Amino acid sequence: MKKSAVLFLIASCLAFVVALYAADTPPGKSYVYKQSAGQSRDMEIYFPPNHDPAKSKVPGVILFHGGGWGGGSLSQFRTACHYFASRGLVAATVNYQMLKRTTKLPEGETRKRVCITDAKSAIRWFKQHAGELGVDPARIITGGGSAGGHISALATLNPGLNDPTDPKDVDTSVVAYLWFNPAFSPNDSRDAEVDVLRYLKKDIAPAIAFFGTNDGWKRGWDAAYEKLKNLGNTTTELWLAEGQPHGFFNKDPWQTVTLIAADRFLVQQGVLKGEPTLVPPATGEKLAKKP
Repeated sequence: MKKSAVLFLIASCLAFVVALYAADTPPGKSYVYKQSAGQSRDMEIYFPPNHDPAKSKVPGVILFHGGGWGGGSLSQFRTACHYFASRGLVAATVNYQMLKRTTKLPEGETRKRVCITDAKSAIRWFKQHAGELGVDPARIITGGGSAGGHISALATLNPGLNDPTDPKDVDTSVVAYLWFNPAFSPNDSRDAEVDVLRYLKKDIAPAIAFFGTNDGWKRGWDAAYEKLKNLGNTTTELWLAEGQPHGFFNKDPWQTVTLIAADRFLVQQGVLKGEPTLVPPATGEKLAKKP
């Protein structure tokens, strides 16, 4: 079996496991942000306590689930969104169109494209409805896990892959990224539209990325991180969990550890205030920041 197929299988299995661990967090309020391929595309939104959209415009965060660009569910980031809402953000977890691996596509095109197009639509919808949601459209954060991290990056960095029905006057720019072991693959060079390395630049929005040191997807991230450093980028942080595999952040104690680090990162960016309200695990797990 090819290494890429093995990594896809791992990501898909983890998506199933995630649903089990997220079962205790109730769904957010459901919204349909578009129709694509004859189906509704949904997002669940969590609001801060006593949030009044008519009186308050707060930053928002949009997180995309993983699952190998062909699976996964909104359940992956329900806990994270619930937490970020408790800290004052309007937080959304989003699904998107996913093609089967057997889908026949034109030469040079991959099934990842449709995921990115829907992600761009979701960000635009979120900004377009900022008034009713009580969101400041100029202070939007995005990110995701594994394939969702990849999708969030291309949705904001690639000027193409737009849905022609989306409002042209609403952009997909963001002020920060939360990347949970994003799946940046060297194989994406075969399709320029989905190749993160082609769109990286020195002044991308500040980002924090989390990886386990035993994650097979880390090789793709390392290439992207090296390019960012060579470009002179100084606003991308990498935090490592020693000995952990892909998807380590999906369950405690590492879920709490990564959310605390993400919280502190957002405080540094000026979109949150105060200290994290989560309690670090008594077992002492810690992330190490890579210089």
